[in-house]
Amino acid sequence: MRALYPGSFDPLTFGHLDLIERGCSLFGEVIVAVLENPSKSATFPLSQRLDQIKAATKHLNGVEVISFDGLTVNCAHQTKADLILRGLRAMSDFEYELQIAHTNRTLAADFETVFLATAAHHSFLSSSVVKEVARFGGKIDHMVPEEVAEDLRTLFN
Repeated sequence: MRALYPGSFDPLTFGHLDLIERGCSLFGEVIVAVLENPSKSATFPLSQRLDQIKAATKHLNGVEVISFDGLTVNCAHQTKADLILRGLRAMSDFEYELQIAHTNRTLAADFETVFLATAAHHSFLSSSVVKEVARFGGKIDHMVPEEVAEDLRTLFN
């Protein structure tokens, strides 16, 4: 099976990586689809986010890293994905993710969304939290892969 794991990944965290690894184990293939959203101001350019994810997942078989714009369901069709993979950290994530899953079902009834709970020790992580800690010189090595940590230190120093 091919799972599409969409997101902005700005930046990739160990929580994201946990889902990618577990997704590979469960489904065989995971397509990490990095959203190019022109209405959002990204911390890292798209090409750098793609490189960060490729470096962090090079130890895994069955991972493909791509970019997309537009609707997730269109990307899922184009990549011939079997399902959409999303992560949950807390109940507040569930409400938002359920709304998106229902919306996607109305757009493309042939796609199921599968939710995986993030490992408990990563449940506090978000890209926003990581960037805030990095901006103020805090320790981030336990939050993001080394390549991402280096890029954040370069950016904020």
